[in-house]
Amino acid sequence: MQIRQFDLPVKTNQTKEGEVDRVYRLLKHWLIECKLMPGESLSEARLAEGCETSRTPIREACSRLAQEGWVKNVRHKGYIVTPVSIRDVLQTYEYRKLLESFTAEKAASTATADQIEVLASVVEVERRPGVAVEEVVAANDRFHLEIAGIAGNQRVLDQLKLTLEYVHRLDVLSAQRNKTWIPHGEIVSAIQARRPTEARQAMMVHVDCSRDRMLQMFAG
Repeated sequence: MQIRQFDLPVKTNQTKEGEVDRVYRLLKHWLIECKLMPGESLSEARLAEGCETSRTPIREACSRLAQEGWVKNVRHKGYIVTPVSIRDVLQTYEYRKLLESFTAEKAASTATADQIEVLASVVEVERRPGVAVEEVVAANDRFHLEIAGIAGNQRVLDQLKLTLEYVHRLDVLSAQRNKTWIPHGEIVSAIQARRPTEARQAMMVHVDCSRDRMLQMFAG
């Protein structure tokens, strides 16, 4: 039986865009969670197989990821996962401190009792004996985004989300060598006491300690 052309599904531009978005999100997840490690060469064929797609969406997704700094296009070699550099760590935490010193200060001024209770409950996991580092990393992400949400500046929140994706990857890498973490108690206490200046300072100290921990690991 001859199949007429109109009996076959037509792959529209919208369908193509949807596939590129899916592949992009999947690859980005693998990058953030270090399933694809810094410095690793990326094979289009292997990625296409892993994503259950063709090479075209892989190329387009990798092009987007290259624009965001997650991968690099090496001439005649394809893509590699962008290695972590000391400069990258310094710049990431410098920008993070600018964003989060603002959010902590604002949150201390505007947080409701219920919002403060949520913050305290999120970081309660840090006190649990034998807790998995993965749980602490997840709670850390949520804690910082909760504060930014309380601060109420959508532009700052959007930028912090992007910045914390890079920080999450660093946290995952560091957890492979060092199972300790930087606690959040002083930040919560300052917000509970509604002391904006103290909250700002506590957040700055927290970010600096996190930065120094990363620098020690990547410089070693």
